[in-house]
Parts: sequence; C-alpha cells; structure tokens
Amino acid sequence: MCGIIGYIGNKNVDSVLLVGLEKLEYRGYDSVGIALISNNEIFVKKQKGRIKDLVSSLNEIPLEAKVGIGHTRWATHGKPSDLNAHPHLDCKRRFAVVHNGVIENFEKLKKELIKKGHKFLSETDTEVIPHLLEEYYNGDILKTVLKVVRELKGSYALAIISKFHPDKIIGIRKGSPLIVGIGEGENLLSSDIPAILSHTRKIITLNDEEIVIMEKENVKVYDFYGKEKRKRIRYIEWEEDMIEKGGYPYFMLKEIHEQPKVIEENLKRVIINSEIKIQGNEFLNFFENKNHIIFQAAGTSYHASLYARHIFEKYLRIFVDSDVSSEFRYREPLLLKNTLMIAVSQSGETADTLEGIRLAKRKKIPILSIVNVKGSTIDRESNYTIYINAGPEIGVASTKAYTAQLFYLLLICLLVSYKKNIIKKKQLKEIIQELEKIPDKIRYILGKEEEIAEIAKKYYKFNNAIFIGRGLHYVTALEGALKLKEISYIHATGYAAGEMKHGPIALIDKNWPVIAIIPKNYLYQKMLSNVMEVKAREAKIIAITDTPTNELKRIAESLIIIPKTIPILEPILNIVPLQLFAYHVALLRGCDVDKPRNLAKSVTVE
Repeated sequence: MCGIIGYIGNKNVDSVLLVGLEKLEYRGYDSVGIALISNNEIFVKKQKGRIKDLVSSLNEIPLEAKVGIGHTRWATHGKPSDLNAHPHLDCKRRFAVVHNGVIENFEKLKKELIKKGHKFLSETDTEVIPHLLEEYYNGDILKTVLKVVRELKGSYALAIISKFHPDKIIGIRKGSPLIVGIGEGENLLSSDIPAILSHTRKIITLNDEEIVIMEKENVKVYDFYGKEKRKRIRYIEWEEDMIEKGGYPYFMLKEIHEQPKVIEENLKRVIINSEIKIQGNEFLNFFENKNHIIFQAAGTSYHASLYARHIFEKYLRIFVDSDVSSEFRYREPLLLKNTLMIAVSQSGETADTLEGIRLAKRKKIPILSIVNVKGSTIDRESNYTIYINAGPEIGVASTKAYTAQLFYLLLICLLVSYKKNIIKKKQLKEIIQELEKIPDKIRYILGKEEEIAEIAKKYYKFNNAIFIGRGLHYVTALEGALKLKEISYIHATGYAAGEMKHGPIALIDKNWPVIAIIPKNYLYQKMLSNVMEVKAREAKIIAITDTPTNELKRIAESLIIIPKTIPILEPILNIVPLQLFAYHVALLRGCDVDKPRNLAKSVTVE
C-alpha cells in the first residue's frame, strides 16, 4: 500500500524523491518522509500529513545530496504520527529504512533487541529492521542483510541506506512489490512504475526473496542465500503523459472519461474481421476438460468476477464460483481435479489474491489471471495472463479498469462458448456488433455529466444510500455503492432488489436515497415492483434506465437516461453514470477524490 522511492545518481536527490512520491500518492498514505546521505551522515525529515506539508519544512536538510530514499506510509502498526512515519533509524543513526508490508514477529524481535540495549521511538513494526542491521553489521552489507532477512517473518519491501556505504541503496523484496529503474549514470528503486517513469523506462522487477544492491553505475541482484541472480531488463511502454491529469482536476474524472477510448482500442486489438482473437487465443486450452471455475478477486475486481460468474454459467454451462480473495483460502475450498482458477486484479499485486493463487498452485490447479500491469507478481506467478490494456489507473477508486475487466471477461466467455459450440456464430456476431457501439454510447453518457452533477447536488448531504438491482445489475449496485462510499464517505450499500423485503427495507424512510438500476429488460417488471416497495416507504428514488416509462417518471425524483443495449452489455454502460454521481457527490462534500482516506490503490498487505 505504502509508496517507496530510492535514488542514487548525479541529480539532487530531493527533487527526485519528492516528485517520485507525488507519483505514488494514489497508493494512499497518512504520513511521508525522506532520508538522505550527505558527508557520510544520514539526514531524515518525516511527518504526518501530505507531501506538500513535508516540502515546506525541508530547510534543514542538505538537499544537494545524491543518495536517498523516500516513503509514503499507510498506517498498519501505530497511529499516523511524526514518530511513526518512515524512514526509521537505528540508535546510532547508521542505517535508515523504509518499509511496505507487515513484520509479523516484530514484537518478539523488539523484546530481544531491547534486552540488548536498543531503544525504540515508534510503535511500528518497521523499526526493528534498522536495529537488526545495527546489531548484525560486520562490515559486509550483503552478509548483514542476509542475517536480517532470516530473522523477519511476514511480507515486506525494504529500501535501506547506510552511512557505512554512502554509495549504495539496498532493496529487499518478500511479498510486496519492488522494482529497479535502470538509468544512465543513475539508478532508482520504487514500489511502482509511475515514480520512475520520468527518469527511465528500463526496469528490473524483483521476485520474492531477492535483494538488490544499487550503485549509480551498477546493479546486482541476489537471492536470500547470497547467490547472484541474472535479471532481465524490461521496457515499459507507458508514456509519461499517461500518468498526468491532462487538464482534468482529478485522475478519477480523467479515467472515467478515458473509458470509451480504452474499449475502442481494445476492440481494435481483439476483434479481427468480426472474430475474437485475444493474445493469439493461447488461453483456450485452459478451459479444456474443466467442469468447475473459481474466480477470486478483491474490491472492484471482485465485482467484475461476479459479473463473470453470471455470464460464464450462462454461456459455458458449467459450475462457476466467485469468492472474495481474503476469505477464499481460509474457508478450506474444494480444489478438485478439472478446476480452473481465474484471478482478477488491476494492479497484479493484490496480496490476498496472490495468496489464493499460491494455494491453488499447491493443489496443482492451473491459474489464468486477468490483470492490467504487465510484469506484476500475479502476472509472473500465473500459468497464463490476459492483459486488460487499460493503461495506468492512478485514482484509487477504479473506473476504467473495471469496465475493461468486464470487456475482457465477456470476450473470454464468448470465445470459449463459441469454441465449445454452445453459442452459435450468428449470436456471437450480433453481440460483437452491439459491443462495437459501446464506446459511443459511453460518450453519450459522459455528455450528461452536467445533468448528473445537478442530481448530485440534491443528495450529497445525505449520509446513507442504498443501490438496488437485479440479475447482472445486482453487481452494478454493489460497484455503484462501493464507488460512493470509498470517495464520499457516505454509508452506501448495494443490494439485490428482491432481498430488500427480507430485512433492509426496515431502514427506508424519507432520509434514504435509493439508486435503482432499472433498464427495460426481462427483469423490468420485477425490478419496478421493488422500486415501488421502497417508494411506498418514502424513499427518494434515483433511477438509472434506458426507457423512461410513465411509471418511472411518476415515482422517481431523478432520472438518468442512458442508451439501450443488449442485457449482457448493460453493466458496462450502467456503471458510468454511477461513477460520475459518486465523483460529483464527493466533490460537493469536499473530499479528496483521488486519495480517499484510509484507502490505497495497490493493497499489498493481507
């Protein structure tokens, strides 16, 4: 979750670190800090708050330094405070460490170190690491680090500097992502690509249980046994302007508006002469002789997997399960022969999803993953990966990645169904023809943004909301509620509309907005009855529909009318007005849309 940046080279390190940290703000954080080496001394500045707050207090730091590390912290152990912020130092200020992840045995290590005379200042698990480095240092930094990692249990990405080795940065990875940027006369360390993109597009991705020792002209990687590893340098295709706001006030709004282009470009990539071709269709053999598919994912990606469960069962006629990653491996799931696991993750680094993959691999279950970030851990640890090609998504609340996930999950399903001779060519062609109209239909919805912003003004002061839908739009209700709650802090919940009368309708009165997803499809009459039930309890109805019938006009305080499409494609359209609604409600409530409190883009702790 936290952000790491390290730099060694010829530039003044403060500018590299601070700009790099700004590029990692989307990951979510509550405090920030940097450590620099100048004249063989370590200087640290850290504090609770935002990067801009740190910048204004740097006057005592020797900013001409050429070696340094920086960190944005998302609190796990110890409340957000100046003392708990990273970097952390040992007693003699010889080592500085920043850390992503969790050290599970830190309390035991801390007690042992205190007995040996070490004094601790923070409540964090991280602080044991510089003290262990001090305790074990013997003149050889690699041997020292190898001793330290043998003591640590948990997940971590570490960046370390030492006054004993002012020409080096040490990076360590176990369970949390860490990459090396290879430059000309400079090298960088980071938890994610955006932080280094303005300096280099050449990267090395560290695998679990690897250590990197960086100098400005040299990079060496070792495993946890001290054996040097040969690593492949990858070239990142993202352009730097892809991670800029491009004139939009927030990344989230930019990414909402990028959705037509993302789908349009993916259509060009995978629809060839009205036929589906996804990365050469090499993944099709994973579906042979399978009678059970398990999806596992987290957050928005989990909602995409619920959509997939619905359509995969419909078009493949086999049993499909979908589970929240953080629960999956703790319920002792049945992973039997002829099962396929499909993992869905935007970042490709989601810790819970990754652990689910590892459990399935131990059971000899093949893994097909759907990710956005090439070279991510989930990508590398899966048997095969399909990329959604949404480009970098910076806003914490996922938007364009969600619709891209729906797009690829649908096409995977349709292609497998067609190859199994379940769906026929004519029907497949008709769906593709409708899919090719989706980008323009999303543009039409985006053209209604001012109208949606006006609707947001009616409801932004309410502190509760319920989203309801049936069939595929139960999934849309879940995702719409998630968008609203995570960026506006309104208590919002998504419900299957038919379940309202089994309990939640007790909540409903004039103080509850109910957002109903009600297209004129085969479930329209059922859904209309559910809307009437909450209306009878004085709920304020916001209806998302493609057909503004007289009944809806009569009972809804607000109508958002969207283009009509076939039922299987409706979730791709109907989520867009809910994204815009959440965005404008959050703006009106004065929330930081791109960096909602307590949340992070890439969740690398369990």
